[in-house]
Amino acid sequence: MSTPIYISTLLPRQYPSDAETLFTALAAHDVPYALLDGTRDVWVRDFMPVRTGSGKLVSFRYEPSYLRDCPELRTDFLRDIAPQLALTPLYSDINLDGGNVVFSPSGARVLISDRVFSENPEYPSAALVHELSELLEAEVLIIPSLCNRPLSSCGFEQQVKRAVQDCGLDAVDFPFVPTGGVSAVGCYLNYLETERVVFLPVFGIEQDAEAETSARQLFSKEIVPVNIREIAQQGGCLNCISWEGPHA
Repeated sequence: MSTPIYISTLLPRQYPSDAETLFTALAAHDVPYALLDGTRDVWVRDFMPVRTGSGKLVSFRYEPSYLRDCPELRTDFLRDIAPQLALTPLYSDINLDGGNVVFSPSGARVLISDRVFSENPEYPSAALVHELSELLEAEVLIIPSLCNRPLSSCGFEQQVKRAVQDCGLDAVDFPFVPTGGVSAVGCYLNYLETERVVFLPVFGIEQDAEAETSARQLFSKEIVPVNIREIAQQGGCLNCISWEGPHA
């Protein structure tokens, strides 16, 4: 059975047009999806459990500094979501949002931005990396975080590229259009990958065509563009608003 994609019930309420575009694309490619009640915002990737390469689920503490002044937007997975899904993930008190965790295709390595250190000041850095490696069953590779720096400053993109290469990974250039502020318009790498299809965010701008071409060269799966410009203007794209549930 296909893995269902979970999305907040808030998404169609707050962004009805973009949500309908996404739901239509998922249905057209036989990708099942379900709506989650009890979320405090639409960015479900951040507070849902992280799945390791072996399929183990790890639920981290979700108290990110960027929501320090907005406690009403912090979803507590164990309290707000877990009961309706009948899931029993391993719980960790490490403060980490799921959007800050990216596994390699094999699951043997995982990229986490250095923001994890400032979010967990009580942990010595080496001990934190070791515990994350044990929990995630993967080698943890630390890369620089954006930290609200202008992309033009400090050569941020080159810093990330060098950090990835220093970890022994290939770094492939992919189209990106910096738009400033919180907007994620132009962030094409925030895609949703399923078993057979890659749903690529597009935004109604001229760089969309270049991104689609690049994605088709990079992935062996079908590429389906999904215009979610309104959602992206609020700071996230397809990966941010989705979570792959357990097999049905």
